[in-house]
Amino acid sequence: MLQREVASFEIRDLGGALGAEIIGLDLASPLDGPTRSAIRDAFLEHQILAIRDQDLDIEAQVAFSLQFGPLERHVISNRNAPHPLVHIVTNLDADGRPSGSLQSTTWHSDKSFRPEPSMATILHARQLPPAGGETCFADMYGAYDSLPAETRAEIDDLRVVHSYALGRARMGVSVSEAERRDAPDTIHPLARIHPDTGRRALFMGDHAHHIEGWQVETGRALIERLQAHATQECFVYRHEWRPGDVLMWDNRCLLHRVEQNFDAARHARVLHRTCLRGTAPA
Repeated sequence: MLQREVASFEIRDLGGALGAEIIGLDLASPLDGPTRSAIRDAFLEHQILAIRDQDLDIEAQVAFSLQFGPLERHVISNRNAPHPLVHIVTNLDADGRPSGSLQSTTWHSDKSFRPEPSMATILHARQLPPAGGETCFADMYGAYDSLPAETRAEIDDLRVVHSYALGRARMGVSVSEAERRDAPDTIHPLARIHPDTGRRALFMGDHAHHIEGWQVETGRALIERLQAHATQECFVYRHEWRPGDVLMWDNRCLLHRVEQNFDAARHARVLHRTCLRGTAPA
């Protein structure tokens, strides 16, 4: 495991292709320039940062997030927090009791249906089950790099229609006209170039519906084959949450989902989410 000390905190490689943890940093206080630079560099290197032992209220999480860029608004159904740019990820019902229902159990990249999809998601653990409920990540750099050269050449110029409405429909969930207007379809490259690293990564997930200019069924079959390839165990990191974790990950080169492996009708799982706006994929 690699370890390095930056000022008063440590960045420790978690030992795989993805992920590092940061120890000894207080996110409730404003970060100085060198600290922000160190976090940004580690974020680009490891794609996932687990910043340990935090206790942020909603305003403090927003303040921390804004130090790395503007925040993305959430879809209408996610606007359930006192702050308009925070989404409460929760299995609790209106009476504060575990409902048995979990969302985000299938692979996706946050806000991929926006013209400028989320650059990063920041998720702060507030209540956790005694075990389980991990967040899983798939390495889309590694998945792209491992494809045969002829496949990479075939897909490099393809573009995908990302649709919030059609993605929800595939899961048996209908959306309102207001939701459709709030999140219209958009088109992005299937293999996007990361704006900071220059590396190519597959860009897909639940909202990636079909290939522009192809028959829908043919395009869906290609997307599903590539996603099955990208989510093999060799590309996956499972984050085992600790109380107080703040997890920050790069949506431009990762897919993620929650592991549905605990009794969601007995145990609470509550996390606060902010999303940093990205740029139009190229």
